Amino acid sequence: MRQRPGPKDLWLVEDAARGDGRLVGRITPAGARSFYFRYTSSSGERIRLLIGPYDPQGNGQSSYSVHQARARARELSDLYRQGARDLREHLKRLDDAQRQAANELQAAATEAARQAALLAERRLNVRQVFERWRETELQPTMRADGKRAGRKDGGAYISQQFERHVFPTLGERPIADLRKADVLALIDAQKSRGKLRTAGVLLSDLRQMMAFALDRELIESDPMASIKKSRVVGATVERDRMLSEKEIRALARAIPTAGLNPHSALAIRILLATGTRVGELMGAVWLDALPRDPKLQQAAIQRLQQVADRKDVKVGLVDRHNRSWYLPDTKNQRSHTIHLSDFALRQFEALHTLRLQDSTGTNPVPWVFPARDSKHPVCVKSFGKQLADRQRSADRRLHGRSKATESLLLPGGRWTAHDLRRTAGTLMARLGIGGDVIDECLNHMIESRSRRIYIRDRREGEQQLAFDALGKKLDEWMG
Repeated sequence: MRQRPGPKDLWLVEDAARGDGRLVGRITPAGARSFYFRYTSSSGERIRLLIGPYDPQGNGQSSYSVHQARARARELSDLYRQGARDLREHLKRLDDAQRQAANELQAAATEAARQAALLAERRLNVRQVFERWRETELQPTMRADGKRAGRKDGGAYISQQFERHVFPTLGERPIADLRKADVLALIDAQKSRGKLRTAGVLLSDLRQMMAFALDRELIESDPMASIKKSRVVGATVERDRMLSEKEIRALARAIPTAGLNPHSALAIRILLATGTRVGELMGAVWLDALPRDPKLQQAAIQRLQQVADRKDVKVGLVDRHNRSWYLPDTKNQRSHTIHLSDFALRQFEALHTLRLQDSTGTNPVPWVFPARDSKHPVCVKSFGKQLADRQRSADRRLHGRSKATESLLLPGGRWTAHDLRRTAGTLMARLGIGGDVIDECLNHMIESRSRRIYIRDRREGEQQLAFDALGKKLDEWMG
């Protein structure tokens, strides 16, 4: 291949035995050099099959030295003698077969890598799976239908619970190795301490996390699938405590001598008159403390709700002049308007006289139930503790808490703020008010899906009559 280029292609043919193909070299006028294998096809056509370009240092694949080209020509000649008269088609079939084999090998390698990755994922420990679950499922998001998904606190509370009760013993355990006995041991430890509610909450949250892991093939089976909550922590008992007429009259007499904060004393009466949830009551805001401009007012409500979220309460706007209490968002993820009866309105008017000024002493505090710093609403738990502290025997008094330990005890036993909501609903029923209207007054989620979709009437007029009837009865009993 050392010849100089000529005015046209120069073909150099190497001698070979008769019937064999021949190695041919080509030198173009531009000086490009390459090797071909020349043979005669079964149809008698003389064919030049490209071997590759010439390179004195060739690698035998993308370029060839003379020695390498001769070796390749001998391979092709052997195929030719073995009957492969159409070498192009034969080589194409060989390439296809090699390509298919290579693809199958790559697919096998990919599947092996996938299985290895899956195995590695299955070796994630409980803590790692929890973090993945928290980041993907527990963060608050808004669905396409406008409803919220995830948890409002982004999983902060459950993180605290797992840090205290789950991770110390199971945190580093591979999720795939977790067994039913491991979970039951953790739950039983809480039961032995008398913490049945904690045991039930942990069981429910662990079940959700394991379902998350199963869906993502982090585990092959759910070890908690056969655990029955009713057998492990007991069946959920629906609380049925409500206050009778006699107890309501007794409560009215007891409140003034119980040493309650004036706001808390009025809160008890409002809960009976409106049937609201405590988290809704503690988030109440005076409408006249907000800007009148709709845009500015909405911005102010959003700022207040951000503060309220930290106390786990819902902002609601109390409009004394229109006798209404409007909650833009509730537990059921819909708005709710409460009509204020004469009885309820008097309680809010009394609260209005107790309004505080901010730190500058010029602006009224927007919260109906402000905390000591006036910047936040009262914590729901704080209100609950005030009630509980006054319903215990003297020997069970907690240090630094109220000395009036038995001041709110009633004949029917211990009662809670939520029992007042149940009492309000029951009193409405006894006053002849229909269940559909009571459900709307208490802002219950309607069980029937078809009714929720097709009946959009909230029965405002009937709600107003129901609240007025309830208030009239409370006026009679509590004055």
